[in-house]
Amino acid sequence: MTGPAFAPLPSRALIRLSGPDWRGFLQGLITQDVDTLAPGEARFGGLLTPQGRLIWDLFVVGLDDGAFIDIAAEHRAAAIQRLTMYRLRSKVQILADEAPVAALYGDGLPAPGQGWFADPRLPGLGLRGYGASAPPEAVVRDETAYERHRLHLGAPGPADWGVETTYPIEADFDLLAGIDFKKGCFVGQETTSRMKRRGQIKTRMLPIVFEGPAPTPGAEVLAGDLRAGEVLSGHDGRAMALLRLDRIADAALTVDGRPVRVDRPAWIASEPVTG
Repeated sequence: MTGPAFAPLPSRALIRLSGPDWRGFLQGLITQDVDTLAPGEARFGGLLTPQGRLIWDLFVVGLDDGAFIDIAAEHRAAAIQRLTMYRLRSKVQILADEAPVAALYGDGLPAPGQGWFADPRLPGLGLRGYGASAPPEAVVRDETAYERHRLHLGAPGPADWGVETTYPIEADFDLLAGIDFKKGCFVGQETTSRMKRRGQIKTRMLPIVFEGPAPTPGAEVLAGDLRAGEVLSGHDGRAMALLRLDRIADAALTVDGRPVRVDRPAWIASEPVTG
């Protein structure tokens, strides 16, 4: 790629928060700190169950008079309903916003501004745009191309974690700037902090590579005769898998009888096995 790629993201939608209490309201709910969020800045995080499992991923985007929440379009109505339930007497407005969401990635990216915000997860993921126009030099891609780019970088996405089935640390949120462990209480904070503090990280999402089409989601990853994990989303030659860290080190892995290999990205350091 010799220039930036522009990809509309129709799978994402926006919720707009405004009013004098929006920061305090959101601060006690999500994994990310918003008290220090500045206009022009985006932060990645999630909303968890009280038991610490991931309900939805989200980006909080600082505006001059409030914030956007960038969330999966299919869950926006449910998210508005849940946020409204939490609002109680807080002076905050929670409304759907129809500005389109897009990504800009690759070479020759412009500086953030004019609706473009740096993706906080990885530099290689470029910029996220909200009602932003594509630069004239950008090549237009579709969302599938962007998702392949994300998977190439080894970053899991919503298709990998489902709803209320995954702990955010298993989905690498702690390594993708998605959890602020210093911010204080949020819903699900106790379980999340305990997993990190005690080193109870036994499974993580990691990319696997193989020959041919992607295995069916849910297919077992085997280390010999032992179950080592399961396949999540993917495409030809590459997929994301939820893997047991104690069974993949120096192991010959297979899926449906085919050899696969873990392609650990540089941003995920090797972790001690926690048995």
